[in-house]
Amino acid sequence: MTALTDQAFPGHVADRLAALPTVQAVTLGGSRAQGTHTPDSDWDFALYYRGAFDPAELRAVGWEGEVSEVGDWGGGVFNGGAWLTIDGRSADVHYRDLDVVEHELAEAREGRFHWEPLMFHLAGIPSYLVVAELAVNEVLRGELPRPDYPEALRATAPSVWRGRAELTLRYARGAYAARGRATEVAGALATAGMQTAHAVLAARGEWTTNEKRLLEQSGLRGLDTLVAGLRPDPRHLMDTLTEAETLFGAAV
Repeated sequence: MTALTDQAFPGHVADRLAALPTVQAVTLGGSRAQGTHTPDSDWDFALYYRGAFDPAELRAVGWEGEVSEVGDWGGGVFNGGAWLTIDGRSADVHYRDLDVVEHELAEAREGRFHWEPLMFHLAGIPSYLVVAELAVNEVLRGELPRPDYPEALRATAPSVWRGRAELTLRYARGAYAARGRATEVAGALATAGMQTAHAVLAARGEWTTNEKRLLEQSGLRGLDTLVAGLRPDPRHLMDTLTEAETLFGAAV
């Protein structure tokens, strides 16, 4: 088989995914959809299904890699997927339950969302992540809504995220900084930074689908300097947390 070009590759994958039972739409996401990719970037696809989806159907396609069961990635809005090698390329496939996606879209339009933990994400994710994907990903097969950022969400989400950041730093003062625990303070700073970044972007009405560029997008890259200078001295750690509060307050 002749190797596919980058131009032909997404259509080839989308055709195979769209042919699976209960799949209604297929999208391309990540840096490939947003034009920020490098030659080494992987390919992110999502399949949107209605009703039950059986991962065995995806395994049967025969692509090399790991295919999870539905719910294996936490059981929330980010409910599973696959890490595959297709035509020599690294490709992720995410499962998206259309009933769940449509529910979260309706919730976001009313200014409501919830928080979920997700592996590799320091601050976890908002349930409106799946709405953000609708807004920024490229639809390859089928039809999906393309929502604007809801004004109600802009009104409610910033304070929720800011409150989480404030609690993270407050806990760090008593539990970590007062005991000279620099590593734990570093973790708290990173977590609170991501939480604050979510607040900043929500206030702007700007979608994000992961944490990879959150600090840059929100103007919080200066947090690097604070983290790099940490040392296991209680007074120093307390002062650093105060500096972080000032940085975060100015950003919001």
